[in-house]
Amino acid sequence: MTELAQKVIRICRELALCTEEPGRTTRTFLSPPMRDVHRILGDWMRDLGMQVRIDAVGNLRGIYGDPDAARLLIGSHLDTVPNAGAFDGILGVVMGIALIETQPACPIEVVGFSEEEGVRFAMPFIGSRAVAGTLNPADIAGPIAQAIRDFGLDPALLPDAKLAPQVTGYLEFHIEQGPVLEKLDLPLAVVDAIVGQSRLWLTFEGHANHAGTTPMDLRHDALAAAAEWIGTVERPEPGLVATVGSLAVSPNAGNVIPGRVRASLDVRHACDETRRGAVARLLASAAAAAKRRGVDVHHEQTLDQPTVRMDSHMCDTLAGIAGHRMTSGAGHDAMILAPVVPSTMLFLRSPGGISHHPDESVLTADVAVALTAGCEFLNRLQPSLPSAPR
Repeated sequence: MTELAQKVIRICRELALCTEEPGRTTRTFLSPPMRDVHRILGDWMRDLGMQVRIDAVGNLRGIYGDPDAARLLIGSHLDTVPNAGAFDGILGVVMGIALIETQPACPIEVVGFSEEEGVRFAMPFIGSRAVAGTLNPADIAGPIAQAIRDFGLDPALLPDAKLAPQVTGYLEFHIEQGPVLEKLDLPLAVVDAIVGQSRLWLTFEGHANHAGTTPMDLRHDALAAAAEWIGTVERPEPGLVATVGSLAVSPNAGNVIPGRVRASLDVRHACDETRRGAVARLLASAAAAAKRRGVDVHHEQTLDQPTVRMDSHMCDTLAGIAGHRMTSGAGHDAMILAPVVPSTMLFLRSPGGISHHPDESVLTADVAVALTAGCEFLNRLQPSLPSAPR
């Protein structure tokens, strides 16, 4: 497995050179370098005897074994964020193909989703939503449909991208993208849930005024209110992460008291009740900070995404091999597939906790252990696969 792991890493680094920007890895939905990715991975699939196609939204699909038999779907995404590393997403696709080299007993379909990050059109999960059957023609109208046509595909064939009835489960290998496994000194973890997310914008409305002539006790400083509130966001709570990642200050001049601040809020937790309770407390905290500073505050919520649980049987089977379980704090294609087909994920340690960055890496030994775990998972899962399409 060490030799196969070295091959996986080598191919991931080769694919990182398929980019829109020379000198750094940027590969968005159906951009020209995606053709090179399809060619490299498609040729490898064909060499292994797989039946290969590109579906209507640009997902790379390869079937190993009898296409009419029940099969497991293994995959992840092929697109990247700007200036990305070499392993986020694409590692899961390359590992899926690498497992075919071990000649598993059960049929497998490997999928490289064309889009997950939402970079090019601010619409994430185009690839996995098409496979899950939750992407509607109206979702890909306009510029997205034109991009599909420019790539030589037909958006009218969207229904053909939908998950085949023969697919009985989904497995996704992915780097953790965080520091937890490294802190625990563990190579792998089974993901049993993907956290729910709340995203909001808060606007603090004060009164801009002269910074030199307005006494401190007569100010209505929107930024001072926002800063006081941000301090409460940072207070730790078990299992909860909350972030203020964006501030827009107006008029944004060094000698003017800020009259208006627009602030983002991102809250995540595996328990939806806990997450929503935290959001309510943070909004109350914002109101209190605003009142103390003599400003107003209002909010708008842009996302209330529930926690997605992975399939208990698949997770138990994988945990019997990999051991440790954890919750994913980031969204993944598995959260799109899980509501329509039993799904699970296997995280690999991220050295330094680094991801979405050129320094992103994996350890050869961890990839080898993950491949071994994948083979054992297929062996254990194979007897439970139905013998005919459901």
